[in-house]
Amino acid sequence: MPESRLPFDPIDRAGDLWEEHFGDATAMRLATSVMRVQQLMISALDAALKPFGLTFSRYEVLVLLLFSQHGSLPLSKIGERLMVHPTSVTSAIDRLEAQGYVVRMPDEADRRRTLARITAEGRSTVRKATKAVCAIDFAVTGLTGDEQAAAYDLLRQLRQASGDFAD
Repeated sequence: MPESRLPFDPIDRAGDLWEEHFGDATAMRLATSVMRVQQLMISALDAALKPFGLTFSRYEVLVLLLFSQHGSLPLSKIGERLMVHPTSVTSAIDRLEAQGYVVRMPDEADRRRTLARITAEGRSTVRKATKAVCAIDFAVTGLTGDEQAAAYDLLRQLRQASGDFAD
């Protein structure tokens, strides 16, 4: 939750001004709201994960490795699955490795690739961190379960229409 609240909704105010200058503000209000909600959610999730020395992006890497069949994945696959740049993956793995949560190892099937493997400490930490994230309902506040499902469906439509995945 933000430390200081404005006495008005700045996105509504911007929408009113947008309409005065440019016309319909519906799409602008939605896009700006989605971006602001993302900022608020990341802030809350990062705060919940801070006691574990994690950010949400590093937490996502640990969860992905935990869910993988062998507890390891090529770094390129991690970037592909999380839809992030290879540099971001390298940085996350560097931090997780320094914390003892993952180790890098050569891929026996393809020596040109490097795997990240979750350690026992990483498994323990991600399980504890997941309890913290679930305790704040993944920072999805103010919506019922049905509303959360409806919002997910709408955002999924946007992602699909933008070419994020094939259906």
